[in-house]
Amino acid sequence: MKLFGSPFSPYVRKARVLLNEKNIDCEFVIEDPWPAESKIPSMNPLGKVPVLQIGPDNYLFESELVVHYLDHLEGKPLPPADAAGYWQSQWWQALGNGMIDATIARILESRRPAEKQMPEKMEREEARIARAFAAAASAYQGGQFLVASKFSLADLVLGVAFQYVDIRYPHDWRGKHPRLKQWFDGIAARKSFRETLPPGFTPVQ
Repeated sequence: MKLFGSPFSPYVRKARVLLNEKNIDCEFVIEDPWPAESKIPSMNPLGKVPVLQIGPDNYLFESELVVHYLDHLEGKPLPPADAAGYWQSQWWQALGNGMIDATIARILESRRPAEKQMPEKMEREEARIARAFAAAASAYQGGQFLVASKFSLADLVLGVAFQYVDIRYPHDWRGKHPRLKQWFDGIAARKSFRETLPPGFTPVQ
């Protein structure tokens, strides 16, 4: 298998963290989807990363599908296995993916020429991120992990989302939500998170 994408993409990083957690042998190929000569559109008609090659001319794309495939590889998905825990995990993943989307929308707007930027768009995305942090703080019941007593995709996706906010929209969310900070500190210290950090990024303490 080969995983194609950018080391800076949070969507790609979700797959990389999972590969690390499950010790799956998969080559990571750095490939930028933006240049005209990029190979990505030939593997993914949507022209986005990550792309997972699972066989000759056989590719999976969209991060949620890639993560789902990798999680169920060899029939050994991460816990929880019960229905209630599964849907709890899905809720957390949806929240984390939404935070990533909002953070990307904000950074893209900030990169537009100053005269074309929409302050209301920036404010909207920042409000979405703030509400997501508040929702996470309200739902978090304490403990090392978000669902039950083991690391799950809930921790993985929300952890990637929190760290992406630190990279692209640094602000003092820790001061507002100290209990979330305590949870996140444990997640960010995992080998899978440390070994997939974007180049040049120093984790916030």
